[in-house]
Amino acid sequence: MNIQEKHVNDIAEMLKEAATKIWEFAELGLEEYKSAELLAELCRGEGFEVDMGIAGMPTAFVARWQNGSPVIGYLAEYDALPGLSQKISLEQEPFRGGQPGHGCGHNLLGVGAFGAAIALKRSLEESGEKGSVYFFGCPAEETITAKGYMVRDGFFDDVDAVFDWHPADVNMINMRTTLACDSIEYHFRGRAAHAASNPDWGRSAVKAVELMNAGVNYMREHIHSDARIHYVITEGGGEPNVVPDKGAAWYYIRSPRRSQVDALTERVNKCAEGAALMTETELEIKVIDKCYNMIPNKVLSQVMLEEFRETGTFEPTDEEWDYIKGLRASITDDQVEDALREYLMPTDYEGVMHGEVLDLEKEGQVAPGTTDAADVSWKAPLAHARVACKPLGLPGHTWQAVSVFGSSVGMAGMLVASKLLARSGWRLIENPQLAEEAKAELDKHLKKEPYKPVLGPEMQPPLPGH
Repeated sequence: MNIQEKHVNDIAEMLKEAATKIWEFAELGLEEYKSAELLAELCRGEGFEVDMGIAGMPTAFVARWQNGSPVIGYLAEYDALPGLSQKISLEQEPFRGGQPGHGCGHNLLGVGAFGAAIALKRSLEESGEKGSVYFFGCPAEETITAKGYMVRDGFFDDVDAVFDWHPADVNMINMRTTLACDSIEYHFRGRAAHAASNPDWGRSAVKAVELMNAGVNYMREHIHSDARIHYVITEGGGEPNVVPDKGAAWYYIRSPRRSQVDALTERVNKCAEGAALMTETELEIKVIDKCYNMIPNKVLSQVMLEEFRETGTFEPTDEEWDYIKGLRASITDDQVEDALREYLMPTDYEGVMHGEVLDLEKEGQVAPGTTDAADVSWKAPLAHARVACKPLGLPGHTWQAVSVFGSSVGMAGMLVASKLLARSGWRLIENPQLAEEAKAELDKHLKKEPYKPVLGPEMQPPLPGH
């Protein structure tokens, strides 16, 4: 056992207690006051200087322990998902009815990264080596909100390398890019009228929303095959007898490259403008957030892969195996086979909990999701690990995921992640040349495709109630 793993073991109970508390808090994005303060206070207790409320977000922070170069950064997330409250159970059973739940495992993600930061900091103190540790508290990942603003405001400018992880159903280092994304609200304003007596006086804002959505749906045949457009109607009128004068839709517009999203958003905007013209309504386009696609860093990813194979995974107890098998029984064989195909694993794989470390993914593959960590990857070299904390094939954002991420199985996977991230950071302390090589790799990419901030200085995070 190396020294970083020992330090994680020393604080394992504290980490599990913190992850359990955040699982119970289950706070939505930009409202994670208890979760953010818990992590910030733990950092203060370890001698970190904490800058709270950064980039215009009360629940965003950076904790710094400074001791020269290189500067190693860790990303934390701690937001939950609406309506997913669930007990640690093999049956769907809300912990608090109708309340949020940690269906993406961010209670583990943030605390696991904290464990790595503390282990690396203690290793530096003991060894006398030079190196600094930055721990970034990043709210609202589910709505791709925070990290882009933190990048825009310069909080990653002096970081040499960033290590990140996510609870998953496999053990591997991510080399796929992600989808760049625009999050935009379209608000239409019309003229109210009595729908029976004076319909000719009315101008329906909801019909504008419907026409816009129809236009976008007809576009789908003519967009990039990896692009995604999703929407919800957030304002759809009150009652049928009143021509609604307000209507709104919220869109995510995604594609593998930032430039593709820019072009696609222009086309979606034209659908909205056409709908407003057809219905004689007024249109307001409100940009909520924008983010880039991920740039995987092969130098750092190779470091993480080597350390992952040294760290290894965890072996569940007999009681945990019963629980894992019970959760596996709640999902279909097709879901498991889909996961195996996604990870390019043999479809006859018989494991229920993934217990090995896969090879690096092929470069150039496109993941179907979006993360605001992608913006960080354009400012500092970033490597991202997926660590098995749930049965193979079990989908995220479900009651089963909430259950396992609050259980001892999720906690065991979290401790593996803490050790992995701490060991990976230490590799760069021992060999700063690796950080320079990772930066050179990123610089080569940026020469071909420079980073152009997509969040203007006038934009502010969409805080609740504002």
